[in-house]
Amino acid sequence: MKIKVKVKEKTVSEININTEFIRLDSFLKICNAVQSGGHAKIVIQNGEVKVNGEVCTLRGKKLRTDDKVEFENQIYIVK
Repeated sequence: MKIKVKVKEKTVSEININTEFIRLDSFLKICNAVQSGGHAKIVIQNGEVKVNGEVCTLRGKKLRTDDKVEFENQIYIVK
């Protein structure tokens, strides 16, 4: 028996910021990827967020231009 699996394609969004850097938890809130800062803290600590292809558990991680954040089949690019 063969099993077919559909892989959901990842969508890419560019998010503009007006500062030199932004913290990962704040970035997720700006993207509307999470409902609140507490939700951001939980998903980051659970290892559900990747930054530039690597799992990141630091909610204070500084993101700069062209960093890529991946969460729930979405890719957000800092611009």
